[in-house]
This record gives sequence, structure tokens and C-alpha cells, in this order.
Amino acid sequence: MTTDTTARLDTRAPRPAADLAPETDAYGRPTLLRLTLVELRKLADTRAGYWLLITIGLVSAIIVAVLLFTAPDPDQRFENFFALSQLPVGILLPILGILLVTSEFSQRTVLTTFALVPQRHRVIVAKLGAGAVAALLSVLASMATAALGTVIAGLAGDGGSWSTGVSAFVGAAVFQVVNVLLGIAFGLLLQSTPLAIVLSLVLPIVWSTLGGMIERLRGAAEWLDTGLTTAALVEPPNPGDLDGGQWARLGVSVAVWVLVPLVAGLIRTVRREVS
Repeated sequence: MTTDTTARLDTRAPRPAADLAPETDAYGRPTLLRLTLVELRKLADTRAGYWLLITIGLVSAIIVAVLLFTAPDPDQRFENFFALSQLPVGILLPILGILLVTSEFSQRTVLTTFALVPQRHRVIVAKLGAGAVAALLSVLASMATAALGTVIAGLAGDGGSWSTGVSAFVGAAVFQVVNVLLGIAFGLLLQSTPLAIVLSLVLPIVWSTLGGMIERLRGAAEWLDTGLTTAALVEPPNPGDLDGGQWARLGVSVAVWVLVPLVAGLIRTVRREVS
């Protein structure tokens, strides 16, 4: 008994390159959409990122639960549930953005990442996109918990008002995207998880404190204190309803605290020798 070991020739016509690699662009590189999805998966791949995502969801639920037990019935409405859940989530999202960047260096996966995608700026753009998506998902999670709290308030008492404006959702989305981009910017610039987390939390607090204590800095603080410029995005009674001056101050503070470190971090990352 013999076995035919002759290799069979595939006489079928070769498939187009788009069919062979539908997730690549015209140059054979992974598309930005594909890279963004990969970066989103990385958010939950590490233990720190995984538990931070769970914590963000739990924080929204805890805020709503506390309001249900402590706030008067008239204050138990969707607008308050949604607005107040944004503030603690906004503190955690910068840390998520930092981990998205610095975990590459601390776990040395940056060697593989930049070997597979030598165009480092494309990886950074994908991280920015993944961070923005995560921020928007956090807003949706807050909306869900706020809606559940409103239903419970309506069933248990005289609360349960659903009145709110579209500007509240837009303001929350801008607020959270700014927060996560701030974390990514500090992560790119410092490339150290502890240092980036400490400075991203401490520097704005120090600047806010100085602006409140020193009269000569109060004018500058109105333009550079992100705590002040972003507050109108989420705080009642009209969250997200900013006038021209408020948008201008928000733009200046974001340029200083997000755009400048982001550009500096991008230059450092592109030029850094990875070993």
C-alpha cells in the first residue's frame, strides 16, 4: 500500500488583495479602525485596566444609589443622577488613558507594537481613538444607571423627573473625552505610570488652589484651570449650555493641559529609541 505524497496544485485564480487582507489599507498596513479595536482590547487585557473599567461602572451605580437614599424626592431626577455620576468617572478616566499608553512601556509590549506597526504616529492616533470611544461608553453607562435610578425614584416616591436637554449629553461627552485625552497626553509625555498618574492629578489641583488663593492668578485661572472651565459641561442647572466665552476658556485650558503635552509626548515617542 502506497501513499500519494504529491502536493496538489491550486489552480484557482488568486483572490484580490482586499479579500486576502480586508483589514489592511492600500499600502498593506493595518487600518486605523483595526488598530483602534486592538487598543480597545488592550484596555481590558491588563489586570489594572480590567478592574479600572469595572470600577468606573460601579462608581456610576454607587452615586445613583447614594442619591436615592439621601437626596430629597424633588432632587431625585434624571438630570441630577446623570450629572453627578460624571464627576467621579471624570477622575478615573485620565488614569485609564495613562494606562493605555504607559502599560506598553512597563510591560515592554511596545517592542512588539512598534515592530508590527513601525509608523508610531498611527499607533498613537489609534490610542486616542480608543480612549475617546471608552469615554463615550462611560457616558452611556452613566445614562443607563441614571435612567435606572430615575425609574426607581418614580416608583418609590415623588421623584423620577426625566426632563433634561440634549446639551447635557453633549457636555458630558466633551467632558469625558477631554479627561481621557488628558491622561493619554500625560502618559505619552512621561511614559511612567506612577509619575503620570501623580502629576495629572496633582498639577491641576495645585493650579486650582493657587488660583483661588492668589488674587493676581485668579484671572489666569479662569482660562487655565480645567476644573473651572469644564465644570459648566456637567453641572446643573444647564449642563453643557456654554456661551462663547466659556467655550473659549475651555479651548485655552484644553490646549495647555492636553494639546501641549500631547504634541510633546508624540515627538518624544516617535523619536525615542525602543530597546
